[in-house]
Amino acid sequence: MKVLWLFAHPDRRSLSGSLMTEGLRTLDAHGHRHRVSDLYAMKWNPVVDAADYAHDPADRLLVGEASERAYHRGHLAPDIRAEQEKLTWADTVIVQFPLWWYGMPALLKGWFDRVFVKGFAFGLTDPATGRPRRYGDGKLTGKRAMVITTAGARAATLGPRGVNGDLNDLLFPLQHGTLWYTGISVVPPLLIPSADRAPPHRLRHRRHPPARPPPHPPHHAPAPLPPPERPRLRRRPPPPPHPDPAPRPGRPLHSPTPTGPPLNPTHKSRRPSGSESTGPAAISSGDRI
Repeated sequence: MKVLWLFAHPDRRSLSGSLMTEGLRTLDAHGHRHRVSDLYAMKWNPVVDAADYAHDPADRLLVGEASERAYHRGHLAPDIRAEQEKLTWADTVIVQFPLWWYGMPALLKGWFDRVFVKGFAFGLTDPATGRPRRYGDGKLTGKRAMVITTAGARAATLGPRGVNGDLNDLLFPLQHGTLWYTGISVVPPLLIPSADRAPPHRLRHRRHPPARPPPHPPHHAPAPLPPPERPRLRRRPPPPPHPDPAPRPGRPLHSPTPTGPPLNPTHKSRRPSGSESTGPAAISSGDRI
């Protein structure tokens, strides 16, 4: 990637400065190229005036027309042309700033006012349709941008139901009205909340990171080990048959199954006599057959 890191904080020793230092170090470690515009260190001028466009101060200044004319004729101020060259070179833009009064610092707002002039960032027309190229279509189409911002408020207060408002709503003028309007795709922002509550020792650790050990020298990869031998399963011998139980003396092992009627010692065989009735009257009187 070719990254333009746009930084707007008055102190490089701050948490914001530490974040930028770590971000640039990570880009270097991954082989990406980068350029930095540290606006406070550059003493950037955020004020738009006639000198930006080599315009006669005696005439009325129409910023849109004057800036477009100066851009096409090559009369823009040198500091504006230098920033436009950085933006043209880059394919990725990091916009980093502290969240002050629900917006970006005035110095950063002035960077967009002076650099994003008509004819360079907007004001282009599609020759086929005659319509203006904007909102995802423009000279800066194909680039992408990400906003990194620090805030003293807690994360919950900058959420969808937070008292400070959702972060995407606060960044809408920048992400949608400026970046996306000129054709730059916007990725989700990175918020570092509770920035004023960061312990000082953590800031010192980020400003002076501990030395990392040197990488291990290259070595040849060891030869692959052969696959482990599959153990052979041993089959258990079948259990021995159980011996028949020994018969008890005086009693057969298996009692014969009786074939006659069961013997009931309390049962007395009664045979009807001549004086006893065997008709229906005997059944109704309670006798059981």
